[in-house]
Amino acid sequence: MGLKLGVNIDHVATLRQARYASMPDWPGAEPVLLEAANAALRGGADSITIHLREDRRHIQDRDVGVIREGAACPLNLEMGNTAEILEIAVRWKPDFVCLVPENRAEVTTEGGLDVAGQAEELRPTVARLRDCGILVSLFIDPEIEQVRASREIGGDIVELHTGAYAQASVGARETEISRLRAAAIEAQAVGLQVNAGHGITTGNVRGLFSVPHLIEFNIGHHLVSRALLIGLEQAVREMMEVMREYSGD
Repeated sequence: MGLKLGVNIDHVATLRQARYASMPDWPGAEPVLLEAANAALRGGADSITIHLREDRRHIQDRDVGVIREGAACPLNLEMGNTAEILEIAVRWKPDFVCLVPENRAEVTTEGGLDVAGQAEELRPTVARLRDCGILVSLFIDPEIEQVRASREIGGDIVELHTGAYAQASVGARETEISRLRAAAIEAQAVGLQVNAGHGITTGNVRGLFSVPHLIEFNIGHHLVSRALLIGLEQAVREMMEVMREYSGD
């Protein structure tokens, strides 16, 4: 089985909100998220990711149901650990929930969730989601402590934050790869599925191929950016072609 690709379509919603923030449900509001999701699937995507943020800056509540009911693929819902968003997740029952940190001042997620430091707050949320049949992922920095804490609170998956790798100078990337490798090895050893995401592009993805046990990449901004020039379906095909080189060793 090859490396899977989850396509994050948040920034398709960002473009819609730039014009239709006051009326995202208007039938003429565009771009249409479901059309984007289906284009990604035609290109070979394995799942669709959306992040329902507390401030609703891009994805809206209605979008969760539209994608859940309309896209014929697994849905990964990213969310902060808040009671309001948890109830929406329980209502729509996505296949996966990825718990992430949220900071209203940030442009996008800036780092991993401190699972070790927030274990007691996270544990009830993880249990509630799992009781509903939802697999739970924790978006973490590649640190052994965070991997072990993710397992200890009942997580099923870790998504390793690759942002530091993506932003590192060429000379510093090997250090980040070493961190990712160690975290992936530990995660696999304790029974967690290993995903990765943040800042991944067709230009830097091959550098991650020495990280073992990877199951899925979650990629958004790069694919939406490429889509402006070549279309989302082709952008996904382009990424999938490179990802086929991953051996998993």
